[in-house]
Amino acid sequence: MTKVKQFTEFHNQDSPLLLGNVWDVNSALMFQKLGFKAIGTSSAAIAASLGYEDGEKMPFEDLLNIVKGIQLKVKIPLTVDIEGGYSRDIAAICENIKCLAELGVVGINLEDSVVTSQREILDAGEFSKIIGKITSYLSENNISIFLNVRTDSYIMELENPLEETLKRIKPYEEAGADGIFVPCITNEEDIEQVVESTKLPVNVMTMPDLPIFGVLTELGVKRISMGPFVYNSLMGEFEETIAAIMADQSFDALFKKK
Repeated sequence: MTKVKQFTEFHNQDSPLLLGNVWDVNSALMFQKLGFKAIGTSSAAIAASLGYEDGEKMPFEDLLNIVKGIQLKVKIPLTVDIEGGYSRDIAAICENIKCLAELGVVGINLEDSVVTSQREILDAGEFSKIIGKITSYLSENNISIFLNVRTDSYIMELENPLEETLKRIKPYEEAGADGIFVPCITNEEDIEQVVESTKLPVNVMTMPDLPIFGVLTELGVKRISMGPFVYNSLMGEFEETIAAIMADQSFDALFKKK
C-alpha cells in the first residue's frame, strides 16, 4: 500500500485521525517518536518560526525547504498546508502541488480564503472551479495526493458560519475534494450537521471549546488537527523562561521542576 492510500485509509477508521502539526524536523520527529500515525505542517507555525506573518507572506521556497528536511528524516505520512496555494494563478498552484508530491507528500490543505490587505473568503463557485482545475491536473499527470479543502466561515467569524459552510461543502465535494476541513467549529450540533451533509471525511481543529476526542468520534469526525497551537504554547513557555532568567539574574528557571 502506498503512503497516500495508507493516509487516505486513516480517514475511514472508527476513531478520528489525530494529526500532529509540525514546523520543523525536530517537531516532526517528536510526533513520530510518540506514535502518531501521520503529521501535517502548520503554515502559521512555520511562518512564525521563520519570522513571517501568516497568510502566504512566507515564500513557497521556504516552505518547500522545510518539507524537504522533514521528508528526509521522517517515515510516517506528511501532509502540507499550502494555504491558498501560494499563488493566485492556478497553473502555479498546480506546479506547487506537483513539487510537493515529488517529495513524497501525501496530502495538502487548500483553503477558500486568501489574504490581500485583509483575509477575504472567495466566492464558492469560483473556488469550486479552482478545485476542479486542480483535480483535473492531478488526474492528467497521474499525481496521487489527498486534497483536504478548508472552508473558513468559522475562522473568519462570518455572520452565519454554519449556513455558509453547508452551502460550500457540496460544490467542493463535487469538484473533487477528498476531505473537508472546518477550523474553529466547536458546537456539537454544528459539527453533526456538517458531518451529515457530506460523504467526505470531516476535519476539525484544536480550539478551547472543542469537544473531547470521544465526543468527536461519536459525532463522526474523521480527522483532528492541532493547527499552530502546540507551537504557540511552546513559544509562550520559551518567553516565560527567558523572562525569568532576566528577572532572576540566574538560570534557575531552566532547571526547576515543573
